[in-house]
Amino acid sequence: MTTDADEWQRWTEGRTAAASAPHGVLALIGTHWLGSEPVALPGVPGVWSAVADRVRVAAAAADGLRVDGSGGGGDGSGGVVDGEALVHPDTHPEADTLRHGDLLLVPIEREGELALRVFDPAAEARTRFSGIAAYPYAPEWSVPAVYTPYEDGDTAVEVPNADGRDRPLTLSGRIAFELAGEPYTLTVGRSGDRLSGVFADASSGTDTYRFRFITLPAPDEQGRTVLDLNRAYLPPCAFADHFICPFPPPGNRLPIPVRAGEKSVL
Repeated sequence: MTTDADEWQRWTEGRTAAASAPHGVLALIGTHWLGSEPVALPGVPGVWSAVADRVRVAAAAADGLRVDGSGGGGDGSGGVVDGEALVHPDTHPEADTLRHGDLLLVPIEREGELALRVFDPAAEARTRFSGIAAYPYAPEWSVPAVYTPYEDGDTAVEVPNADGRDRPLTLSGRIAFELAGEPYTLTVGRSGDRLSGVFADASSGTDTYRFRFITLPAPDEQGRTVLDLNRAYLPPCAFADHFICPFPPPGNRLPIPVRAGEKSVL
């Protein structure tokens, strides 16, 4: 019989495996924001720029830059770049990636701005990684919660991000729950059918990373769901400095230490 603790153990093992994968979060060595003026990027062949909603790269075949996905302006050919290619960012239904040797190059779009992320399996953060520190599973940190959507629908709140910029964070409602008999609330957004939140607590910045993420199952028709803080997880920026992570929105700092879930990168 599979227990909740067994499921949690599989989840933690999957988190560690995903983080340490050749092109996982630990492999990110750069996020390069692009403008209309073509520029060279460190350690990557070609010259790069932003053109409307796509990333443009110009390179010679000898550079060995290869497009995966739709590639080459969306004609489905992909292959080695010999001249110019226009590639779709991660927010597009036909998102492209590129490769140069062992490097994975991922065009991204955030709030209308385009960038290129570079993942290197030989990144120092990946080679020195020894695991994710986490609290032992404790059933008292998995509690019922009730989700109440905002009456006026989703709302965007400007919050600081890990790169020092303020960006909008879309929130759809609030969850209410109890821990050790005390009532608390957190604001959350929608992630498909599920709910997702960014929170801090009295342990943040000391016993745990400065903030963490949480995902909840889709609420039922009465808004009932489950908040399992054993699955509070580290944001990508805990693994590599080049990620953009939203800080918790106003009010999403619990006054108690949440001694559950992931704590830090080892």
